[in-house]
Amino acid sequence: MNSDEETNYRSFVDAQAHSLRRLAYLTCGDWQLAEDAVFTALAKLYTRWRRVDRPESYTRSMVVRAAIDEGRRPWWRREQPAGHGIPERAVPDRTHEVDERLRIHAALGQLPRRRRAVLVLRYFEGLTVQETAEALDCPEATVKSHTTRGLRTLRELLGADADLPAGESDEEARYARYA
Repeated sequence: MNSDEETNYRSFVDAQAHSLRRLAYLTCGDWQLAEDAVFTALAKLYTRWRRVDRPESYTRSMVVRAAIDEGRRPWWRREQPAGHGIPERAVPDRTHEVDERLRIHAALGQLPRRRRAVLVLRYFEGLTVQETAEALDCPEATVKSHTTRGLRTLRELLGADADLPAGESDEEARYARYA
């Protein structure tokens, strides 16, 4: 890699690292696993930097896949951080917005990893159905199905007062019949 490419890569990492880390965390629910997923994806991107046309979508896809794969590893092969034995000190936040985000995050944690990944990509990252399907390497119908079922589950978990997206409109009704 020449110095211009190296500079471009470093600029890209500086600009995207924070959002990629958040994306990985929302996908897997663990900050350590999220960081591992981001570092793994960025290391792979470094070796492929010259050949990648769209580094944002390529890296986003790699991060989501790495976060999903990390959760699939058997428990005995995962590293156990020392921090799990130390209880976290709860700091209450009195704002409604933070409480709502925490409720949604907890509800997302109850969804299967693929559905959670679809919802995070669709509504947190703002990707289209097609972009989400590309990122997860699955058919668009699968993305729509996971979106519909995931939103339905979130509504059940969060109650009627939850401020959730409408879903896939008439697609949602069509899939609901078969669920």
